[in-house]
Amino acid sequence: MSFDFSLSPRVSDWRDRITRFVDDVVIPREQDAFANGADDTLRKELQHEARAAGLWAPQAPAELGGGGFAFDEAAVLLEEAGRSLLGPLALNCAAPDEGNIHMLHAIATHDQQRKYLLPLVAGDIRSCFAMTEPPPGAGSDPAALRTTATKVAGGWTISGDKHLITGADGAAFAIVMAASADGSGATMLLVDAGNPGMTITGHARTIDALSIGGHCQVRFEEAFVPDDAVLGEPGQGFRYAQVRLAPARLTHCMRWLGAARRAHEIALARSVTRSVFGAPLAEHGMAQQMIADNEIELGAARALLWQVAWQVAQSGEPFRGGAGGSSPPEEHRKSTEASSRAKVFISEVVSRVVDRSVQLCGGLGTSEEMVVGRIYADVRAFRIYDGASEVHRMSIARRAARRVRADG
Repeated sequence: MSFDFSLSPRVSDWRDRITRFVDDVVIPREQDAFANGADDTLRKELQHEARAAGLWAPQAPAELGGGGFAFDEAAVLLEEAGRSLLGPLALNCAAPDEGNIHMLHAIATHDQQRKYLLPLVAGDIRSCFAMTEPPPGAGSDPAALRTTATKVAGGWTISGDKHLITGADGAAFAIVMAASADGSGATMLLVDAGNPGMTITGHARTIDALSIGGHCQVRFEEAFVPDDAVLGEPGQGFRYAQVRLAPARLTHCMRWLGAARRAHEIALARSVTRSVFGAPLAEHGMAQQMIADNEIELGAARALLWQVAWQVAQSGEPFRGGAGGSSPPEEHRKSTEASSRAKVFISEVVSRVVDRSVQLCGGLGTSEEMVVGRIYADVRAFRIYDGASEVHRMSIARRAARRVRADG
């Protein structure tokens, strides 16, 4: 047995160049984005700079124009990009496009990849993933899916309401999860923007502020799509969703770990230079405890993330599904469970680290000017999306109990 956390020269080079790019190009744009919002103009400007710097989509396959890094290598690079809330956007490794790139590469047909995947990797378009629904529809419980896909001559019609669909406004296409009307399961379908049956009916006013395209309510009213719009096989949508959701939990962890590290760095610098009651803040015991807890938890979160990312990388090609309802290989089921554990732990570590950082910075810590306040607002939803902590805990506990029963 050997444990080797050394980085290859190429990973180290990209990490260092991403650090400089975020510091020199991205961070100077933050305050304007905080004040005026992020839009496609800003996205295109930052992505132009990233391309010029030779730093593009590190997680995407090289043959598609990305960096071609393995999943465990991407953990290092996406953390570095995440030091700015705009960093993943600049490098085209932000949600939801990053998760959709992964899923389209794993599942889509050649023609679907040519139409949707290639321009998505290139940054020419944006996308969204339409799964979440208003109550009583699918949220933490995907089995509650109410949007339906009905087979008709030459294609399918989709009807139902979605909400909190990140990036929907301005997206070139949506990957829609719908329950097959014949009861055969869920089906994923590709729906182009401009489809007359798809309408954005509103934007949720959420506490985060930098998601381009917002978090939208989307209505489907007998939206027709042709047969070749089915992603994968009809009725297999829940199985395909795991291709996207399990790695996406971890890429969220990568990016938000970088943001938490940035918040800690800002708070640490503040605690060294800010004197209170006759001494620098960093010399007071209560502040020292918060600083130490941040250092410990950031290290522990990174260690777990690297372990699980390595496990996913070692599992080989992402599960593509197949005819006959075959189950994912055992190694992929293990990776899914491991990603649940990591998502719970890291999302809660990130919340605690950022919260302590706000506290260390005092009143200014609540402001966007010090950035920590903006990170605090944006990171809160991480404990909910891609599976709330409580849902993952339920799943982890059930799996643990099943193992005991199987052994008994």
